Amino acid sequence: MLVLKGLEEARRWLLGRPPPEEELPPHVREKVREVFGADLSVQEVVAYILADVRAQGDEAVARYNHLLDGLPLDAPLVVTEEEILRAWEEVPIPLREALQEAARRVEAFHRRQLENAQRAFQGDGAGQVVRPLERVGIYVPGSVVSYPSTVLMTAIPARVAGVGEVVMATPARPDGRVAPEKLVAARLAGVSRVFRAGGVQGIAALAYGTATVPPVDKICGPGNIFVATAKRLLFGQVGIDGIFGPSETVIVADDGADPALLAVDMLAGAEHDELATVVLIVTQEGLLDAVQKNLEWGLPRLARREVAQRALAARGAMVALSDLREAMELANALAPEHLCLHVREPRALLPLVRNVGCVFLGPAAAESLGDYVVGPSHVLPTGGSARFSSPLGVWDFLKVITYVDITREEAGELAPLAAAIARAEGLTGHAAAVEARRVRKA
Repeated sequence: MLVLKGLEEARRWLLGRPPPEEELPPHVREKVREVFGADLSVQEVVAYILADVRAQGDEAVARYNHLLDGLPLDAPLVVTEEEILRAWEEVPIPLREALQEAARRVEAFHRRQLENAQRAFQGDGAGQVVRPLERVGIYVPGSVVSYPSTVLMTAIPARVAGVGEVVMATPARPDGRVAPEKLVAARLAGVSRVFRAGGVQGIAALAYGTATVPPVDKICGPGNIFVATAKRLLFGQVGIDGIFGPSETVIVADDGADPALLAVDMLAGAEHDELATVVLIVTQEGLLDAVQKNLEWGLPRLARREVAQRALAARGAMVALSDLREAMELANALAPEHLCLHVREPRALLPLVRNVGCVFLGPAAAESLGDYVVGPSHVLPTGGSARFSSPLGVWDFLKVITYVDITREEAGELAPLAAAIARAEGLTGHAAAVEARRVRKA
């Protein structure tokens, strides 16, 4: 694993990393050649599928479900109520109970968030009201790996915000079945309808609408580089929550950190995706050897060890810096999805945190707990977008409507000001419109 020493060397590595799109795994590139007959870029693949779904609707969605995910061509897009009820019985009771408790905590957190997000006011002749979106589509990735937690983390904030209808698009397995854990989570989260539509074709169906899939006002949820690119290209035709790429974990550790905990958190971050970024920043260089030994011990024991190994080799790094202030400077420059503070006084560093999706204070606050059960959504900004973006929350499902409500007297007082500006802009009709509101003296 790459070891870097000093802030400047670490910065050069940061700036020199190629974007994830340029590091597509060989099997993904081979699949692109197989399906499209050419070595297309991510953007070319996405544009091709978007155009097909827009023109051919359900037929194109079903065809790409077959070509990309291996589903039968005649697999229906709609997941039926009977399938959801059967899934409820198939999921083991301990997992059902864990999902129910996670759903309760996620809902409780976002209800507290709603109390501070729903702000209406009026003053000086103007005001605003807050309204929920009418229909939202959530995208939940994973066919080989199931992500029921993502269902909870996207659908529950939408429902708490008051969205009229929440629908879900998700890949299915080659036999046409959606993972039962996802369907149980969808029922717990209040999802109205579930559609078998993965990847770009699922995003396109939600954006454009088809004979089966209704068009939505906004698409939310994470996905791979193809899904992220589709959301970026569709923004403007439909709302999106953000561009969520491969997972990112940055860990800052002082000389009191436990190397075994550091290693297990790094492995947890790496097993997400071959393109995941995992960076350990330490202020005690001697920690690195101990962490490396724990990584070597833990890696072979992972079910997804090959994924984690590739991620650590391609986009992993261990960095030795002189102090915590330098560590936080580098962390803010990376603007990661997750920032884990394995330090003696994590709250003392919180004022230095500027760019991060979610910060985990202290070794007890495992990132993996945040992924599942603590309460905040685990849908977080990636790719440096934490510099200007926030985690998914109820505000993503609310919109503000402003209004003007003034008396005739107030209009008369403001008219000369508005008319002067309008005439300066050459808009004499605007000037006449406001001057017509002036109160005429008897």
